[in-house]
Amino acid sequence: MTGYAQRSSPDRVLTRPDRPALRIIQRCSLGSPISPVLANLFMHYAFDAWLARTYPGVAFERYADDAIVHCDSRSRARHVLAALDDRMGQVGLRPHPTKTRIVYCKDSNRRGSHEHTSFTFLGYTFRARKARSRHGKFFTNFLPAISKEAQKKVSGQVRRWRLHLRTGHTLDELARKINPIVRGWAQYYGAFYRSALLPLLQRINAYLVRWLRKKYKRLRPFHKALACWQRITRQRPGLFAHWAWTSNAWR
Repeated sequence: MTGYAQRSSPDRVLTRPDRPALRIIQRCSLGSPISPVLANLFMHYAFDAWLARTYPGVAFERYADDAIVHCDSRSRARHVLAALDDRMGQVGLRPHPTKTRIVYCKDSNRRGSHEHTSFTFLGYTFRARKARSRHGKFFTNFLPAISKEAQKKVSGQVRRWRLHLRTGHTLDELARKINPIVRGWAQYYGAFYRSALLPLLQRINAYLVRWLRKKYKRLRPFHKALACWQRITRQRPGLFAHWAWTSNAWR
């Protein structure tokens, strides 16, 4: 059993143009002793079933003790938030005092002001971002992209690989080692606003260029290593999973 409950699919509700203008971001602490299965059963009763019964027209998503509730007006959001506070108190929980808040989904059509205009959920940060229509016109949309916390976590793992020091391995061996992991990152964090993920993928390429320069003396000059890199990516474009996204490497 997973810790995820939803009234509608996130890729349709969280990113669609006609979504509600405000969202309530709620986080509660269940404590570490309780098992994930029991915690999810409890939250299903305490949160999911109650919200569906009390506000049947309100869409929501929940993962473990993090939830998003969609509202179409500020007054509605305040009313639902107050009711959620009461409900959590009834079941012995208390919403997080700083992480539970009302967020305004600002974009080109919603230009009002609000204290909070972004939130993070499941490794994505939702906020106003530059977008381009199918006709090539730029506008501002409320979109998800990999969060700074997720970027830091992924970047730390790439750094711990120390690819540039693995000169006892071949490129094929390095590819077999990291491809399953990098492919998973790309599929998950690249599902929306994939350009935000490119710097991380290019960092992997930079480590691989450093690997070339350390492994082969003749490639110590950067321009020679870069020429070799371009030749490899051209001749074997599928060697590394992320080369389908970018083969550029920043220095």
